[in-house]
Amino acid sequence: MTLFNLLLVAIVQGVTEFLPVSSSGHLILLPLLTGMTDQGLAIDVAVHVGTLGAVVLYFWRDVSLGLSGLPRLLTGRADTPGARLALCLVVATIPVMAAGLVIKLLGLDLMLRSLAVIGWAMLIFGIVLWWADRRPEPHEARDWSLRHAVIMGLWQALALIPGTSRSGITISGARVLGYGREDAARLSMLMSIPTILASATLLGADVVGEADAELWRNAAIGAVFAFGAALLALTLMMRLLRAVSYTPYVIYRIILGIVLLALAYS
Repeated sequence: MTLFNLLLVAIVQGVTEFLPVSSSGHLILLPLLTGMTDQGLAIDVAVHVGTLGAVVLYFWRDVSLGLSGLPRLLTGRADTPGARLALCLVVATIPVMAAGLVIKLLGLDLMLRSLAVIGWAMLIFGIVLWWADRRPEPHEARDWSLRHAVIMGLWQALALIPGTSRSGITISGARVLGYGREDAARLSMLMSIPTILASATLLGADVVGEADAELWRNAAIGAVFAFGAALLALTLMMRLLRAVSYTPYVIYRIILGIVLLALAYS
């Protein structure tokens, strides 16, 4: 893999991971539309680890709160803000892990990696995001409840369809539940942490034993650039949400979805 291709993959992953436009869809599209060779599982894991570092750094206050509650949660108690946050994150991650296992066992993962599937998901779930975001902003911030964590976890499971966007679908779910744009984005980003961590751990176990020095170097470069791109994209999105809705992302999704469907059915 050339350095240019590696940087392209890292930047695309970093920019699209937390924007509601589907990082997995864009990564699948790269080799399909540019003729590049597929970046491979090791690079996929590396760039996801890079984006994980970005969201942990940006939301460190919330992350440290959740980490502080883990010991208490492990004793069976969720009676502190940190323990409740940790419990909600664990519960919200279960549906996507269960659905991912079913898709893997049934061999549907490769079947879903097609232009038509990505195009329809871009289009349909872009419209869902627009519909959900039309709800008025609440006057006060809402506390994240266990019930809402379960519901948002079910929404997150839909992100296993390439082109859906994990952040986009969980933001949609949060907006439907009555959260404001910033709170919806914050919860979505926090939900990404255990999801990315679990995915990277499972996939990483398949490639660690086969990695050579060159692959480790490429993985490190990819992770660093994905981290920088993700941190920049995340910072800009959170700042823009104070003045701008999710409509620009919806417009982009609809245009891209139509283009992909035209290519798929031509």
